[in-house]
Amino acid sequence: MQLSDDQHIRQLANLELLARQVVEGFITGLHQSPFHGFSAEFAEHRLYNNGESVKNIDWKLMARTDKLFVKQFEEETNLRCYLLLDTSSSMNYPEKGMSKLQFSVYAIASLMYLFKKQRDAFGLCTFSNQVNLLTPARSTSTHLFYLFAELEKAYNNAKANTTTNIADALHYMALEIHKRSMVIIFSDMLENNMSDEKLQQLFAAIQHLKFNKHEVVIFNVNDKASELDFNFDNRPYHFIDIESGDEVKVHPNRIRDTYRTALQQYRHQLELKCAQYHIDLVDANINDGYNEILKAYLLKRNRMI
Repeated sequence: MQLSDDQHIRQLANLELLARQVVEGFITGLHQSPFHGFSAEFAEHRLYNNGESVKNIDWKLMARTDKLFVKQFEEETNLRCYLLLDTSSSMNYPEKGMSKLQFSVYAIASLMYLFKKQRDAFGLCTFSNQVNLLTPARSTSTHLFYLFAELEKAYNNAKANTTTNIADALHYMALEIHKRSMVIIFSDMLENNMSDEKLQQLFAAIQHLKFNKHEVVIFNVNDKASELDFNFDNRPYHFIDIESGDEVKVHPNRIRDTYRTALQQYRHQLELKCAQYHIDLVDANINDGYNEILKAYLLKRNRMI
């Protein structure tokens, strides 16, 4: 019997193996695409200067040319990246198959593996109604495995009946990060009672990050079929709010148009503000895989370097 993608992923030994497979598969694909010039390591040779370190001398080239050349690495840029993971209860949806939280954990692990290959420093922040974890940005293997362990904790200890406060988390990050960085957010960007006041608080927090010269990418994690398109069968449903526990019995056909209109208005305002502040807002459908996540990061990174 052939395993589904989700079943296959679940059987992988750990996040490192998953991240390696995702990233290496992605990089292989880059060589067959317009990104074919991407290189995570070697850039070019230059002549060796007397007195400098010999660790990057290309001895094979020396054997052929009888001259000392040093390998230069294009990616030694000391770029700092902070990954923000929304761990509020709404991220546990859907309960069957790949949840938004699981997708985000795997996507973040893959990005961290790519950061490590590019010698970029990376840190992790987890938040719900408050910031639960914020690590420094480092580029060591020890740090990578420490953050993998923290991601596993976040996934294995999914929060119940916990709301989210994205604005507070972004303000906190803006105050805590003192050097220009790339801030990457994984969230469904949904809060209870997304009133005009709540939206203004969110936009003020986004502006705070940009005022401090940080580059921001928001991956708007969603299950497109049910959350955006509201594609439910033509029968009564009993919906339960994962964060508040509120319950309602409705017939999807009777509220579908109203639901879509309200959600589209909110997303349109979010898109306008992100465009105004030059923030990349990327739809991340949990059923579409990770390649678009990695590609969006590389595009943003290339604009920063």
